[in-house]
Amino acid sequence: MAGGGLTRFGNDLYTGARSIDFIKRRRVWYLVSGLAVVLSLVLPLLVLPIVGHGFRFGIEFTGGSQFTVSGSSKVQDQDLAIRTVQSVTGTEVQPQVAVVGGNQLRVQTTQLDEAGSTANTDRVAAALGRAYDVPVPGDADRGVSSSFVGPTWGADISAGAIRGLVIFLVLVAVVMAVYFRTWKMSVAGLVSLGHDLIITAGIYGIIGFEITPAAVIGFLTILGYSLYDTVVVFDKIRENTAAMSEKSSRTFAETVNLAVNQTLVRSINTSIVGLLPIASILFIGTTLLGAGTLRDIALALFIGIIVGTYSTIFVAAPLYTDLRANEPAIKLQTRRALTARAQA
Repeated sequence: MAGGGLTRFGNDLYTGARSIDFIKRRRVWYLVSGLAVVLSLVLPLLVLPIVGHGFRFGIEFTGGSQFTVSGSSKVQDQDLAIRTVQSVTGTEVQPQVAVVGGNQLRVQTTQLDEAGSTANTDRVAAALGRAYDVPVPGDADRGVSSSFVGPTWGADISAGAIRGLVIFLVLVAVVMAVYFRTWKMSVAGLVSLGHDLIITAGIYGIIGFEITPAAVIGFLTILGYSLYDTVVVFDKIRENTAAMSEKSSRTFAETVNLAVNQTLVRSINTSIVGLLPIASILFIGTTLLGAGTLRDIALALFIGIIVGTYSTIFVAAPLYTDLRANEPAIKLQTRRALTARAQA
């Protein structure tokens, strides 16, 4: 019965027998989206850093030292690692500690030594070995291992990510403009993509999730998903608006709204199908395998898919309507539709 009701609801949306007026309320959606974007920028960049929070970049971006403790029965005691590191370095160093894979402890700190020296790094490794009763340096199964990531490598990773993002956006803008034969769909699509990236990154900063290369990969993957959803809706908009005639009873905005309603069920179903396995991966990566690459990618995708589905319906389609609203042909079609409706 429930399945039949959902099918009937989807059919009603597709035929226009039932309609949710997304386009008419676009000012409300703009306000909600604008507020979300502003909060995603202001809170992690200006407000939260005052109290010591905000964007947290992984060691791959900032540089620093990393210690891995393996084979200890005390591996779940993260506070012990913090106290041990600070007993050597002082309280000005705030180590980031996480259990990885259930049987390893990862400890990350800022750079402990000057170039060419490993004195402090060796002292911290030895202290961790004594605290967790494992040898230093030990082996893959039992012991303390240490590594160092320089800030230059992190800068190269950041530059590569930004360069890849810019190239991707340029190619997307060109392909969409050529495919849909209008630059206005391209602009609406790019605004939607920017909306998704800013809010997803903002959530990371507000909650305090660490931004790692794996999270950046997840951010870039979001763009592909959001773009796919946007293209599906835009393709239906193009199909509907191309079929408009002088005798059409719908205005341009109403025709766009019909296209959004016709693809609504598909967008929701696609999002749910995508979220279920990602949620499973996120659960497994967080609770069973410990923090790591799996969790970082899944977390970015989970947030991004939800935001991307929202932006396609509430940002991209309404914005495209506004971009074309002042075209002479669109104004003429709107007057004809409203006049015909009044006469009827």
